[in-house]
Amino acid sequence: MTITVAVLLFLALARPPEHTHVPSAPTAEQVLAHRLARGEIDEDEYRRRLGALRQSGPGAPP
Repeated sequence: MTITVAVLLFLALARPPEHTHVPSAPTAEQVLAHRLARGEIDEDEYRRRLGALRQSGPGAPP
């Protein structure tokens, strides 16, 4: 019985910790796509805003 308890204790302590999944915040492009899908904006507005987002992305001049 002592061996069983020792093995179970070892297995419990050797197990990697469980990670809780924390969803990351959606990107601006994902938010825009969701707005299009919900009908909040039309396709022309989507394309215009997507172009503006991509022009002002990382590495773009301010």
